[in-house]
Amino acid sequence: MASSATNVIGTIIWWIFGGIATAAEYLLAGVILCITIVGIPFGLQCFKMGKVMLFPFDSKVSESRSGVIGCVGNVLWLILVGFWIAVTHWLFGILLCITIIGIPFGRQHFKFAKVALTPFGREVKVEV
Repeated sequence: MASSATNVIGTIIWWIFGGIATAAEYLLAGVILCITIVGIPFGLQCFKMGKVMLFPFDSKVSESRSGVIGCVGNVLWLILVGFWIAVTHWLFGILLCITIIGIPFGRQHFKFAKVALTPFGREVKVEV
């Protein structure tokens, strides 16, 4: 019971300290990318990561094999949206690390910046 309450409180604080903003950024990028047929795989990655931004304490991100297609996907992702989303995470991370209370949330943003740069080849599980 305490773990569940802690997750809820942590999630609400996360939303205030950049979770909603980054989730909205992923959602917007996903909608824009899904307009074209070629962009649909990238848009789906955005939606997946947006869900992680909304529920970070109920999410697990692990590495998996992606092969050549995943490598090409990561390069295209980095050029199209990955860099800008990672910059958003870095900015939130820096701002939050200025305060003592925000350091754990800032560290989470730095971890998510790494995932934002190369989402292909990562498995995301969100248990809400």
